[in-house]
Amino acid sequence: MAAVRDALVYVYAGFAVAPPVTFALVYFVALWRTGDRKRSVRTAMDVTTAFLIGAVAALINSLTKSRFGLWLILLVMLVGAGLMGGAQARMRGEVDVRRLARAVWRISFLALGVLYIVLMIAYLIVFIRSRG
Repeated sequence: MAAVRDALVYVYAGFAVAPPVTFALVYFVALWRTGDRKRSVRTAMDVTTAFLIGAVAALINSLTKSRFGLWLILLVMLVGAGLMGGAQARMRGEVDVRRLARAVWRISFLALGVLYIVLMIAYLIVFIRSRG
């Protein structure tokens, strides 16, 4: 059972190392299967978000020398869900949990994508300075 867990960890880590590659791979596979570009982009966004969470958390942990990256990301996602859920309840009188989860997940893709780029540049700068 440990071998299966280790294999899953390595596969996840492999996809999380380069989220843009993961996005492209999922997009082209989804496009090949469905033929619908819009649906393929959405599928690629949804799948890539799971890998962006790990990549950004690892970058935060590496840059800050802490182990709080994943928890920070999850906290921000939960606070965002609470704020959007409250707004949805005020506007509609009820909360559509499925729609709320999809909105949080897609906004997380956007925010984590930007954070990934910024943190990767920061990490490269720190790495280059430490070598020179």
